[in-house]
Amino acid sequence: MATITERLTEMLAPAVEALDYELVGVEFIRAGKHSTLRVYIDHAEGISVDDCARVSHQVSAVLDVEDPINTEYNLEVSSPGMDRPLFNAAQYAQFAGEKAQVALNVPVSGKRKFTGVISQVAGDVVTFEVGEETLEVDVATIKKANIVPNFD
Repeated sequence: MATITERLTEMLAPAVEALDYELVGVEFIRAGKHSTLRVYIDHAEGISVDDCARVSHQVSAVLDVEDPINTEYNLEVSSPGMDRPLFNAAQYAQFAGEKAQVALNVPVSGKRKFTGVISQVAGDVVTFEVGEETLEVDVATIKKANIVPNFD
């Protein structure tokens, strides 16, 4: 059975892509009446506030028709930013060589949170270099991962 974020991603991707943006990912943060649906978009020329507004209107229309969330929530449309979240194996591969801050659903080698360099991706397994240690992590076990901005 697909998770709510997987269903939302499948539902919203065509609407976002029809406007010529990339759907980077979707987060649904449950908090009762203060829940948030965050939609990350990107474009080769960057993202402006007007881009976010266009996508927000399109996504709102889809959500109004499909009504996939049975609680109150706030919709946020955003660029991925400098600390870009990573959602799938293709994105990890795209940012190979970059440092990422990672939180896992289950510990790997005794670690539930770590910061490491994405060294390679094979299928759905991401290899991270964490100090002297190499960790192989299935994408499905990653709760949250963000690129660590490099200001050098």
